[in-house]
Amino acid sequence: MALTDQHRAMLRDKLWRLNSLYWITDKRGKKVRFRMTPEQLAYYEGMHTRNLILKARQLGFTTEQCIIQLDAALFESAKCALIAHTLNDAKRLFREKIQYAYKHLPPEIKQANPASNDAAGELVFSKGGSLYISTSFRGGTLRYLHVSEFGKICAKFPDKAREIVTGAFEAVADDCFVTIESTAEGRAGAFYDYSQQAEKQYLSGSPLGSLDWKFFFFSWWQNPKYALEADRPLPQRLVDYFTELEAKHGIALSPEQKSWYHAKERVLGDDMRREYPSIPAEAFQQSVEGAYYAKQFAKLYSQQRIGELPDNSHLPVSTYWDLGVGDSTAIWFVRQVGEEFHVIDYYENSGEGLRHYMKVLKDKGYEYVEHWAPHDIDNREMGGDGKTRRELAREGYEVDGQRYTINFKVVPKLGVDDGIDQAREILPRCAFDAAKTERGILCLENYRKEWDDKRGCWKDKPLHDWASHGADAFRYFAVAQGRRIRRAGMKRIGGLA
Repeated sequence: MALTDQHRAMLRDKLWRLNSLYWITDKRGKKVRFRMTPEQLAYYEGMHTRNLILKARQLGFTTEQCIIQLDAALFESAKCALIAHTLNDAKRLFREKIQYAYKHLPPEIKQANPASNDAAGELVFSKGGSLYISTSFRGGTLRYLHVSEFGKICAKFPDKAREIVTGAFEAVADDCFVTIESTAEGRAGAFYDYSQQAEKQYLSGSPLGSLDWKFFFFSWWQNPKYALEADRPLPQRLVDYFTELEAKHGIALSPEQKSWYHAKERVLGDDMRREYPSIPAEAFQQSVEGAYYAKQFAKLYSQQRIGELPDNSHLPVSTYWDLGVGDSTAIWFVRQVGEEFHVIDYYENSGEGLRHYMKVLKDKGYEYVEHWAPHDIDNREMGGDGKTRRELAREGYEVDGQRYTINFKVVPKLGVDDGIDQAREILPRCAFDAAKTERGILCLENYRKEWDDKRGCWKDKPLHDWASHGADAFRYFAVAQGRRIRRAGMKRIGGLA
């Protein structure tokens, strides 16, 4: 059937094409026409050259991007690419979204601009447009680029995330379109950094440049489908949570929405706020999958033990070090306040000698009671006349015209797994200064197991990355204090006996 003038006029309307031409399958596998949901329309109408979508699950933005890119390749001769979280996801999206939508187009449309199918996941149209789906992209130029679940890529595959930033993003001209979307996956990596920048710019009302990320946030409570007939009373913690949402953020939820949230939380548990955040900040309170201290930090946030600490400057400070030679040195500053540990400060640097860190301690002006380091402080220092770093620290250095010395204690040797268990035990007794320990908290939240890409599971060993140094120093704190706590407990038991 030939296209009429009326058909050609409608085909020039992009929004009409997107909501009228393409077929997809719904969650039940039923063939349905693609029509934008309110969230999808809000993104489409507000689309900028650089877009960041922080979202709840199951809102269909990847499906929308598949349709937008297919349409652009077909009708605008645009070169498009979609990067998926895994190769299996890429193959599934190509088969179930792209090929399916193209296959069910009207024959006249396909005949006017036929495409060849590529086993590698690419459609190339006779008029020059193309759509490529994989786990990375480098080379060539793109008009549209979409990265699905970028937060997960940053968390599990940091090298791949770096390649996307340096390769795929650079393939898109300033006046073309990049969209990254994801649920939150920890407070580190490019997705977190871009989210923070974009949200701050959004809240400030500053105008966007072509390379500035535009912030889109779509919460679960904005979707009318997320509601359920109430079938049981809410636990008090959720009553308090919903009350706080309304009081602090003006989010008034219906009984049906609260019931849905309660039901979903029973399934997802600690992952609920990551997968279905109510506000942007909440999404990043849950650490990445495989993180060693995810549950502990969820409780610290819920108990408001990360924030501004009371002034206990009359109490002395202990420091706990992870000593780097070719990489970073990390130091935690901790006060014991009764039965609690107030983690008041954190410092990290690299490429510096002991003199630098002594000056840091002096400049902070705390009254110190003890300093702890791992057993490798007894290793001999290159160029130190055969002396160990412990001996050099005891002899000291000139700092601002005065001799400054540190008499280190050595943390008892303990296996990494046992040390992690000690850290889990001591974290509930800790409170953190959110401002001064921000970098250290990021290390602890993102200290995680190494991902085995071949087997698709977590290895039983920590990933050695930027988070390791702060996490190791904290582990030494936990081991040193854990032994002291156990000894104190044994003495009490002995006294009672």
